[in-house]
Amino acid sequence: MKDVAARAGVGLKTVSRVVNEEPGVTDDTIARVQSAIEALGFRRNDSARLLRKGRTASIGLVLEDLADPFYSPLSRAVEDLARAHGTLLFTGSSAENADREQELVLAFCARRVDGLVVVPASDDHRYLEPEIAAGVATVFVDRPAGRIDADVVLSDNAGGTRDGVAHLIAHGHRRIGFIGDQPHIHTAAERLRGYREAMASAGLAVRDAWVSSGPTSPERVRAELERMLAGPEPITALFAGNNRITVTAVRVLYEGDRDRDGPGQVALVGFDDFELADLLRPGVTVVAQDPALLGLTAARLLFQRLDGASGEPARVELPCRLIARGSGEIPPRAIA
Repeated sequence: MKDVAARAGVGLKTVSRVVNEEPGVTDDTIARVQSAIEALGFRRNDSARLLRKGRTASIGLVLEDLADPFYSPLSRAVEDLARAHGTLLFTGSSAENADREQELVLAFCARRVDGLVVVPASDDHRYLEPEIAAGVATVFVDRPAGRIDADVVLSDNAGGTRDGVAHLIAHGHRRIGFIGDQPHIHTAAERLRGYREAMASAGLAVRDAWVSSGPTSPERVRAELERMLAGPEPITALFAGNNRITVTAVRVLYEGDRDRDGPGQVALVGFDDFELADLLRPGVTVVAQDPALLGLTAARLLFQRLDGASGEPARVELPCRLIARGSGEIPPRAIA
């Protein structure tokens, strides 16, 4: 500041007022001070300035997997709102591992982030209680927190799945399979619940062989779908529990169609939209969430808390949307 003041020919207090955008300085003086700062290559120490205010102007975002296309628009929405609030966003992936989630969250807290947006992998978030008590605003998104009360923003997973399965039923299907993610994951459990409710509402039995929950690896999904398509009572339609499962199912079904008597032998509805789903033939019918709206809603709730909003933890549930493109409208093939 002394160097800047000397170059601009002003006092230290004037430099301070210009840097902190305080009133009482003429436009000419502001221009001289800013010119001196640029000429000397100096930068304001935002860390020191913000710490004096008790804030760091940073938040943390913990996702399941940054590589998953579902989380890209969610992350971008949080980042855009953070930027609008002059706040830096730190992001990390938990890889669906509870220990890694805790490690990331506490690392962000150690760097004194003002708040957190968390897609939880853990089912016990009591480790966050001291941080929340210390003033770290926390909002969970996509799944609720475990064993603590906290703000959460969700999609209507069960309702969306009910709509998707009811759509298959309305097109004549009675033997409908379900392949989902690991059952301990909140979203996977809710989607399985929606499937069972839709089948029960239509008076349809669910055979154990038609339901499979577990890792979403292509190898497992392929093996389970091929098993469901074989035997004396094969499924005529499939509800896929997330976009990764849907992509593998598309590969299996389209490969199988080349070996059968033409395309479109098995109907398919997937949860989550995915890139190029509308360009396949037939296009893939999906139950679409709005990940950008999930992220935006969670970020808005977080900044409301940072701005002093109080009250009981909020639970916001966003609707899903069925997009019919062709694969979910294929009628069942004749089965003896």
